[in-house]
Amino acid sequence: MNIRQLLTDKFQAAMLAAGIPEDCGPVVAQARVAPAKKAGFGDYQANGAMAAAKRMGTNPRELASRIVEHLDKGEMIEKAEIAGPGFINIHLSESWLARSLAAAEQSGRLNIAPAAEPQTVVIDYSHPNLAKEMHVGHLRSTIIGDALARLLEFQGHKVIRQNHMGDWGTQFGMLLAHLSDKLENNDAEVALADLEVFYREAKVRFDDEEGFDDRAREYVVKLQGGDPECLKLWQQFIDISISHSEEIYGKLNVTLKRSDVYGESQYNDDLPVLVQELLDRGIAVEDQGAVVVFLEEMADKEGNPSPMIIRKKGGGYLYSTTDLAAIRYRANKLKADRILYVVDARQSLHLQQAFTAARKAGFLPESVALEHCAFGTMMGDDGKPFKTRTGGTVKLSALLDEAVERAEKLVAEKNPDLDADTCAEIARKVGIGAVKYADLSKTRTNDYVFSWDAMLSFEGNTAPYLQYAYTRVRSIFRRAGIQPGELKSEIRLDTAEERALAIRLCQFGEVLDQVAKDTFPHVLCAYLYDLASTYMVFYEACPVLREGVPEEQKQSRLQLCDLVARTIATGLDLLGIEVLEQM
Repeated sequence: MNIRQLLTDKFQAAMLAAGIPEDCGPVVAQARVAPAKKAGFGDYQANGAMAAAKRMGTNPRELASRIVEHLDKGEMIEKAEIAGPGFINIHLSESWLARSLAAAEQSGRLNIAPAAEPQTVVIDYSHPNLAKEMHVGHLRSTIIGDALARLLEFQGHKVIRQNHMGDWGTQFGMLLAHLSDKLENNDAEVALADLEVFYREAKVRFDDEEGFDDRAREYVVKLQGGDPECLKLWQQFIDISISHSEEIYGKLNVTLKRSDVYGESQYNDDLPVLVQELLDRGIAVEDQGAVVVFLEEMADKEGNPSPMIIRKKGGGYLYSTTDLAAIRYRANKLKADRILYVVDARQSLHLQQAFTAARKAGFLPESVALEHCAFGTMMGDDGKPFKTRTGGTVKLSALLDEAVERAEKLVAEKNPDLDADTCAEIARKVGIGAVKYADLSKTRTNDYVFSWDAMLSFEGNTAPYLQYAYTRVRSIFRRAGIQPGELKSEIRLDTAEERALAIRLCQFGEVLDQVAKDTFPHVLCAYLYDLASTYMVFYEACPVLREGVPEEQKQSRLQLCDLVARTIATGLDLLGIEVLEQM
């Protein structure tokens, strides 16, 4: 259920009935006022009368009156009032809210209907380089992309995860030559136990050891030529490298699997075909030995087109070439309706070039959406990209292990009576959830400062706060000795606090639709925090288990409690964060 969309449909119909042109549609938004003043302002506000009146040359308040006259309030709207120069304040019916909550309570999906027109959505995210272990720079793409994948799947879309890993290129000649030597003494798993060490060893040999660079180039030729022994070594390297990534995905509670990996090597056969096709059609030209697409659509202020090299002078291909091949594959083979690239904001120009060139070449239907879900950088306290104290890159596995260790100390301090296994399990969920939520709760396009104290706090907009809120709600049912499924009374909204909580609960579907459309997970985080805060106000003002509370009212309030717990759990699950029955 999407309240805003339901109201938009009603006001659109009313405006048409009032003789207002179809393209002068309403803008419906939640009323953002203090709770004490809410009664006068309504729950939602419909704008559109003023803009339509200006175009039609009429009085906006009179036009707003005509809209209200033609409005089909049905069971949903208690009243609609005109305010100011032509705003329309909308008050939702309490009986409609109660029935909506009852339907959510009976539904396994909280009354969230699947998308009416499901799409095939390809999401490109995580994409570590298989020559190195994952580091903190891979965190944002991995968890933002996974949250979007989970949410879109919940809505009923067909989501195809594409982990575009770097598994090809000249660096692999260097790595394979070094691996070949290592295998004379150790097996591949031992040799590649620490990818960072292995990579540094190979790089030192390439730079300093006489003759090694020539051997590396020979391996590149063999690899590209399909030499069976060379391909076997390469596959060993890929398999063990992916295992490192899978371990991280397991720790992070991320849904990426080995079958989602679609590396650059998958596009090898298509690259010469793609370049030749662009040359034949005059979209690409040879320039100083390289093959270049000049994009007039992205010309600078002087009118110079933006150059996009798709084949180097020596015949090698670039990221731009494989990205064009990926777009063509995803649109035509995977039949995508929408392709999301969860990629660092610093790649904006590169992706804009790829999107523009792909459109220009007709590699995808106009109906297919290409979207760059850009994100900023994780910063340290010094305002610079997050590094170790010695200035090195922080391994993602080390960061996650430290998060769990810090969480375990906090949990043990708060509840020293917990047994070791229970404490460890709680710490895992709290620590990993804290790292993920601290990132997801920030507007993804912004940089943010990494802070252990802030993310592990049990106060404020954090994962521990929401996990604890869920636990507190569930403890009410343990104290009551009743299961939610045993509650039979109708839901009643007798107080302002119950009504405010009801509205917030009913807005869950609206929030999910917004995140799916705009791809900003922080909107869901903000909603969950607001829901938990609204619940705390309700709990303080509306006794649930206190002696003297009538049974019907107690059961009604317990149903509200259950809906809060289920909504928080569902929302956190869509973010890839686990809840706990006790903390």
